[in-house]
Amino acid sequence: MVRPRKNRIVSFNPDVSYFKPRGIPMFELEEVCLAVDECESIRLADLIGMSHEEAGGRMGVSRATFSRIVQQARKNIADALINGKAINIEGGNYRINEEERVFVCCKCNNKWTEPQGTGRPGCCPSCNHGKFIRVWEKK
Repeated sequence: MVRPRKNRIVSFNPDVSYFKPRGIPMFELEEVCLAVDECESIRLADLIGMSHEEAGGRMGVSRATFSRIVQQARKNIADALINGKAINIEGGNYRINEEERVFVCCKCNNKWTEPQGTGRPGCCPSCNHGKFIRVWEKK
């Protein structure tokens, strides 16, 4: 009997869930499904640049499992780009991390928190500056 898959911890629920090549009607397109946990693995490894070990810890899986997830995600994205397919981001075994996100303003060094799932803040609540970074605090 196969062991059930563990839910992966995802800190980013994508606002955009569908991408398609420009100029091709939807009914003519094939579609590739990219699971939400695969999208998170691409964000952590390729956008943020985390090591597979650190990113696996963030998602609650081993380094080897994280490597398999990111490898499958890259394969799906490559298939869509090379073969002109649409990418649908949905599904997968995941749960949203309920912790708050921490941001620091680049101008006034104000540190504030925002709940998960509320999107990126527009500006610093202290000085209204638009440039700030998200910081990852170890618990």
